[in-house]
Amino acid sequence: MFIIRKIVGSILLFLNWVFTPSGLLRESKLQSDIDTSTTKLKLYQFKSCPFCIKVRRAMKRMSLNIETRDAKNNSTFRHELESEGGKIKVPCLKIENSDGSFNWLYESSEIIEYLKINYC
Repeated sequence: MFIIRKIVGSILLFLNWVFTPSGLLRESKLQSDIDTSTTKLKLYQFKSCPFCIKVRRAMKRMSLNIETRDAKNNSTFRHELESEGGKIKVPCLKIENSDGSFNWLYESSEIIEYLKINYC
């Protein structure tokens, strides 16, 4: 099973690289404001997870610069995801609220919808 996942994951990453979507072109001030507001977002992901690729492609199409955290290969990020978010499931968007609390979104479609509503 590991070998199949490795092969399929490599194919998905290659296809993602070949067919990289283009991003939105915004006025530099607006893009700067959006970049500032997205510093409160962190995407926990596995590099070759198909649902994580789906979210990263949506981020690219929306020209959103969101920090990605590899929860598979980085034990610190994996521990944060489990201890703070409640489970090791990716993709997961960590959203810092203005009061310092956090929300955790775990479904790729919900993450993309949240990004569309708040940043497009």
